[in-house]
Amino acid sequence: MALSSRDGFAGFWFGLAMVVVLLSHRVRPELAQDKKALLAFISQTPHENRLQWNASGSACNWVGVQCDANLSFVYSLRLPGVGFIGPIPANTIGRLTQLQILSLRSNRLSGEIPSDFSNLKLLRKLYLQNNQFSGDFPTSVTELTSLIRLDISSNNFTGTIPVAVDNLTHLTGLFLENNGFTGELPSLGQSNLKNFNVSNNRLNGSIPASLSKFPASAFAGNLNLCGGPLPACSPQNPQGKKSGNLSTAAIIAISVGSAVALLLVLLIFILCLRSRRQRKPAKAPKPHDVGSSAVTVLDATSSSKDDLMGGSAEGERNKLVFFEGGVYSFDLEDLLRASAEVLGKGIVGTSYKAVLEDGTTVVVKRLKDVAVTKKEFEMHMEVLGKIKHDNVVPLRAYYFSRDEKLLVLDFMAAGSLSALLHGSRGSGRTPLDWANRMRIALSTARGLAHLHVSGKVVHGNIKASNILLRRGQDAGVADFGLYPLFASTPPPNRAAGYRAPEVVETRKVTFKSDVYSFGVLLLELLTGKSPSQASLGDEGIDLPRWVQSVVREEWTAEVFDAELMRYDGVEEEMVQLLQIAMACVSTVPDQRPSMPEVLRMMEEMNRGEGDDGLRQWSDEPWKGSEGQTPPKESRTPPPAETP
Repeated sequence: MALSSRDGFAGFWFGLAMVVVLLSHRVRPELAQDKKALLAFISQTPHENRLQWNASGSACNWVGVQCDANLSFVYSLRLPGVGFIGPIPANTIGRLTQLQILSLRSNRLSGEIPSDFSNLKLLRKLYLQNNQFSGDFPTSVTELTSLIRLDISSNNFTGTIPVAVDNLTHLTGLFLENNGFTGELPSLGQSNLKNFNVSNNRLNGSIPASLSKFPASAFAGNLNLCGGPLPACSPQNPQGKKSGNLSTAAIIAISVGSAVALLLVLLIFILCLRSRRQRKPAKAPKPHDVGSSAVTVLDATSSSKDDLMGGSAEGERNKLVFFEGGVYSFDLEDLLRASAEVLGKGIVGTSYKAVLEDGTTVVVKRLKDVAVTKKEFEMHMEVLGKIKHDNVVPLRAYYFSRDEKLLVLDFMAAGSLSALLHGSRGSGRTPLDWANRMRIALSTARGLAHLHVSGKVVHGNIKASNILLRRGQDAGVADFGLYPLFASTPPPNRAAGYRAPEVVETRKVTFKSDVYSFGVLLLELLTGKSPSQASLGDEGIDLPRWVQSVVREEWTAEVFDAELMRYDGVEEEMVQLLQIAMACVSTVPDQRPSMPEVLRMMEEMNRGEGDDGLRQWSDEPWKGSEGQTPPKESRTPPPAETP
């Protein structure tokens, strides 16, 4: 009887051991297959030498790889900004069938998305932005019905956005901006969609009612979208398309009529011009007084109108030149009669608020020490005048004569960031809260990125007084691209605090020096301290070095503006923005990110959901990002989520 009991006991343990062996064989091969897929991907995809995966070790210990709690399969793969080049090989990532998070953003991956991505049925978050992918909208992605976050922005995708996107019923975020998508927007019925962006594509037609809840910025920069948050579609053409129903005769009649009308307009213009030339130059009107600070814009150096116009013949050539698409209709004589109030004096000249007799208010900037010829001046103005962006204060007109060089800009009634941030502190002033500071920072970054990428223009003079505000705290970047007009960059004022170290030595501004100045501006928003404040140290330490010293010794609590500490739940965003700012103010220009990269990181601060976009600078925010490996993430997976 005892022997039988002992045999039964041994049989129990033998059976239990067999179960364990069977379970391990059921789990481990799956992880082994995932490891093979990852090794195939890394071996077939050229990349910079940033990943040091040990082929003999567990895949769960590799940088960027995260496994489930039982270490039985790969749960998350995050490899942003590690230098991948070329297409994603087929039969590699598509074999990770248990994958739930995939981030390959900010590499140089190209080609089409592999069709075997359709095997990733459990994928919840896909981040492929800032690569060079091309082709039509990836059909394999439309089969991933568990997706809640899809970001394929800033690539080279073309073709239409398919109706099949509506199959992704769990989406909360869809980002398709900065591609080449064409055609009309499909009607998307996802009730959970909270973030959506298709700006800067080639879309046309009316915006579906299901998407009209999103702001106009989500649709900006397309060919001919209308409706919803944008202006209403034309009744004759509700889809924003050109009508194809006109007969040949009608087209000919319209063409002939247009030609006749154009000839009449030219004839009237020539007659008016001749009549004006026959008039004698009028005597300069007297300035109107608007208070003790009032001056006359063109009379402040005692130059008469005739001197400025250069006589009647010269006056026809030296007239106020408006840029195409302008919103004003006054002329030089109206501007001469305008009273003006000094707004401020800077390195490049003095700015005035000019009020014309009809009530129109503009800003006139009198440039000083211009060292280029009239032809060079006009050519440069043509370049600057073509720059149009919601976050760039547009140039409206210019004037060039021997003694005066003027620029005309819109007047921004809300004033400058400098006045809003530093004016009347502590005397009943309403503090600038974190949400508005972040909005100003983002809109400024968008304006500067547009200058660098689309305009190919270095700003050269980024500071808080040149960030002008509209209602709603959207910012417009002013005084951009003026340094080529001068013999050399004006001597930098070290107390100003915005200039990059290399500009102090070389007197040359670059895209990278703009990034440095923008980083100082971010620090100004975070600390509430002006870069020229003497309180930063007895030895005149600049703002970036002061922040570095405080962060190293006391971490971040002492850095942030006391006015921000009253707001709950903003500390994480403040730290993230601080990290971005400190990357911008690296003393080595090549270690600074580009302005589009800075903008991307700032925009991704609010796309957190497991991918905050700031990991590569999270350890030491005062160092540059060059050569840093994305830190290894925690091996404890996030809680299971319901698709």
